[in-house]
Amino acid sequence: METAILGGGCFWCVEGALRQLAGVESAISGYCGGHTENPDYRAICSGNTGHVEVVLLSFDPAVIDYRTLLEAFFTIHDPTTPNRQGNDVGTQYRSVIFTRSPEQARIARELIAELDAQKIWPAPIVTTVSLAPTFWPAEDEHQDYLANNPRQPYCMAVAAPKAAKLRQKFRDRLKSG
Repeated sequence: METAILGGGCFWCVEGALRQLAGVESAISGYCGGHTENPDYRAICSGNTGHVEVVLLSFDPAVIDYRTLLEAFFTIHDPTTPNRQGNDVGTQYRSVIFTRSPEQARIARELIAELDAQKIWPAPIVTTVSLAPTFWPAEDEHQDYLANNPRQPYCMAVAAPKAAKLRQKFRDRLKSG
């Protein structure tokens, strides 16, 4: 098993979408990259801790490789908007890839360069790539949020469409059943 830490806006969206992929064994919503020990959701939302809402993914590289996981990640969020995803605004929503190895960093930077060259988005990618700092799991109520709260208005309007977009583009890479 390998791990990846990705932040692309609200962690409910990233976790709810990427956990659908075959080979993703677990997806834990949490916080990374700030200066406060044991942060909580309220502190993160203040924007004063420096943390990002992220998801720690454990995946089987024999089933899904890191590059494919990143391609899915870039499918479900806008990597060109600094400190923002749609109506979610603040440093906690910035687009980040926290790497666990030099190989992950190389793959992430190469993919970003390729996607920028393809001009898929109207602006350059602002996703940062850096070595993973301490990961702090989010509170229990934030885990598997989309699956547990499908009728919640934010989930219906934002998270579910991102999960559906992933299912459409990566239909051959989804978990069976």
